[in-house]
Amino acid sequence: MEPPAIVWNENMQRFETEDKAAFLEYRLICPAAAAEGKGEVSAESPSVEEEGKGDRMVMDMLHTYVPRSKRGMGLAKHLCVAAFSHAQSRSMLVIPTCSYISDTFLPQNPSWSPLVYNEELRSSM
Repeated sequence: MEPPAIVWNENMQRFETEDKAAFLEYRLICPAAAAEGKGEVSAESPSVEEEGKGDRMVMDMLHTYVPRSKRGMGLAKHLCVAAFSHAQSRSMLVIPTCSYISDTFLPQNPSWSPLVYNEELRSSM
């Protein structure tokens, strides 16, 4: 069986299935700016490549949702792999705020653990 197509919806800050029924929401944080109280990055903010200060952006993975009718198909895992792959390809770190990611996905997929941000920065949610 072919894995489902996962789409990056940059404006909504989420990864989603093509039908938009299942998704993983995130927000971007710049740790240096967070120390100054301006850490959240909007769609209008500079991209990682434009930052240029050597600070790694952090993707705070907030929530993973799969509707009841689509559970058991591995969609949450596919969403996480897409999000972690995206973060890795852009040299970002990850905060696994979502309990599915921290309690299920990462323990079952420890190869992604090196991307986890371990400093004092934590989600504001």
